[in-house]
Amino acid sequence: MKTLSEMTALITGGSRGIGAAIAQRFAAEGVNVVIHYLQSHEAAAETARFCMESGVKVLTAAADVRSKEQLARMRDKLEQHGMMPDIVVNNAGIAHYGLLSDVEESTWDDVMAVNLKGMFLCTQLFVPAMIRQRFGRIINISSVWGMSGASCEVLYSTAKGGVNAFTKALAKELAPSGVTVNAVAPGAVDTAMLDHLNHEERAALEQEIPAGRLARPDEIASLVYFLALPESGYITGQIISPNGGWIT
Repeated sequence: MKTLSEMTALITGGSRGIGAAIAQRFAAEGVNVVIHYLQSHEAAAETARFCMESGVKVLTAAADVRSKEQLARMRDKLEQHGMMPDIVVNNAGIAHYGLLSDVEESTWDDVMAVNLKGMFLCTQLFVPAMIRQRFGRIINISSVWGMSGASCEVLYSTAKGGVNAFTKALAKELAPSGVTVNAVAPGAVDTAMLDHLNHEERAALEQEIPAGRLARPDEIASLVYFLALPESGYITGQIISPNGGWIT
């Protein structure tokens, strides 16, 4: 089995927020990282610079996770650089807020394509190499709303519920091959996804959470890193929700 310093982690949507925190945590622990992004080139480059300070190999790669062709080109790029991932963190995702009656079909398609199809395509492309080496870690970033549902977030809740079901089923399929599949389903995290909240709304949200605050991105990254460790090989098919006691 490879040591951590010989491994590579691919983080989709790794240019900022939770994804950037995950990339930086892996780099700090000596793991080589691939930072995937769609359009945020400058943010990806900045995250890459932080990771490089840890002395690891870092690669940035742009691709639309909705496109199998673009992801296949990204895989070829990784292979050419000797950075095929031992760890895949499916973090890329988009949210939607609004009444179901107001949702356009195209919006439904887009939310499902990014959150579900992207995870499926990326996993499908990189799993064969993990099976061949009889080691791999697939960690899907879900949401507490995929477990409990949220009013006016039917699309997002449905997509993340699908992430959870995908995780449980694939874990059973890949367990004999030494590949674990888990999901991290955070509660409210202090990232740009909550920038639409004003001060009063944010304060009200924090009061709902028993811990009395939002999660920091690095706290989510710590859990992802733990699940990626070789010694975490008996943990698979789990949906783990760091949410400060908000949803139990």
